[in-house]
Parts: sequence; C-alpha cells; structure tokens
Amino acid sequence: MSERQRVFIWDLPTRLFHWGLVLALGLSWYSAEQGLSGWDLHKWSGYAVLTLVLFRILWGFVGSETARFRDFLAGPRTVGRYLVGWWRDRTPSRGHNPLGGWAVIVLLALVLAQAVTGLFATDDILRSGPLTGWVGSDLERTMTRLHTQIFDVLLILVTFHVAAIAVYRWVRGERLLVAMISGYKRNGFAPPWIAPLYRAVVAGTVAAGVVWLLLVTAP
Repeated sequence: MSERQRVFIWDLPTRLFHWGLVLALGLSWYSAEQGLSGWDLHKWSGYAVLTLVLFRILWGFVGSETARFRDFLAGPRTVGRYLVGWWRDRTPSRGHNPLGGWAVIVLLALVLAQAVTGLFATDDILRSGPLTGWVGSDLERTMTRLHTQIFDVLLILVTFHVAAIAVYRWVRGERLLVAMISGYKRNGFAPPWIAPLYRAVVAGTVAAGVVWLLLVTAP
C-alpha cells in the first residue's frame, strides 16, 4: 500500500465522542463561570460528560480496532523507543502513537474523576450535586475541592494536547486534527476493522442508562 494512501482509521462513534466531549467540557466550563444562572446547564453538561466517558470506556473494549485499549496501550519499552526515535523516525502511527495512547487514558481518568466529583460537590448554599445526600459534609467539601482542582489540571493537559497537535502537524507533518474530523489518515497501514454501528448504540444506551440510574436513585 502506498505510504500516502488515505486509510479510514477513526470510526464515527469515536469521532462523535471526541467532539461531543469537547463541546460538553466547554459548556461545563462556560456555565460554571456564570454562577447560579448557569447551574442547570452545568448539571446537564456534566451528565453528558459522564455519559460520554462511560461510553468511551465501553467502546475501548467492544469498538473498532483502533478504538480499543489493547490496540494503543504500549509497554514502557515501546514508549521509550518511540520517544528516543521521535525526531528521526517520521513514520506515522496507524491510530494513537505509544505516547498518545497513554495520554488518552490519563485524560479519560481525569475527566471521569471530574464528572464523578461533581455529583457530590456543593457550594453549601444553593447548588449541590445530585448525590450529595449519600455522603457527609466532610466528604462533600473534599469532593468540591477536588472538582475544582481536577479541572485546573485538565486545563493544563488540554493545553499540552493542543500544543502537541500543532507540533505533530508542523514538525512531523501528521494532520491529527483533520484525521479526527474526517476519520482518514495518510499512512501505509492496512485499514483496521471497523465495528458495526449497533455496538455503539448499545454502548451508548448502557452508558446513558448507568447515569440515569444514578440520578433516579439519588436521595
């Protein structure tokens, strides 16, 4: 296969998850800055974030080949070799590169923690997460503090993520942003297996169902 052959790498569910998460996190940030007037939007965008992350975790096991965790989680030696040869070896990765794969896991874990802590957070006046009734006041304060601190860390990591996309574009010639929009990359790999869409529907339904159960059983 030609090195410049366009290969379909990222399936529709993976791309919708990515951009849906960008939108939901953006709305969460915006609504948090609006104070009480943005509270309803903040709650629902937070529920959307949690649903999306749960979906992505499921999709990492039942989704398309390049979306599965086993496809892009590399061992320490592989990551080390990738870093050592990053400048001289410009061969593009089929999906996530060894370093980017672990970046995905870190970001998913932090976003999940951000969403979960929000369920228990409170301002002790008018705004409280739906699950605050399950915990005591000390844990509420801890969750509230973590909810703020984790978001600060996320902002730093997202900045690095955007910077990395720019570096890969201008140094290595890899159009990662375009690939996550179109689904196509230019490389010499054989096309990966793409999961049927019904799997995404099932995974999304399960993820939404878990969040719904949390909300309807909230005290």
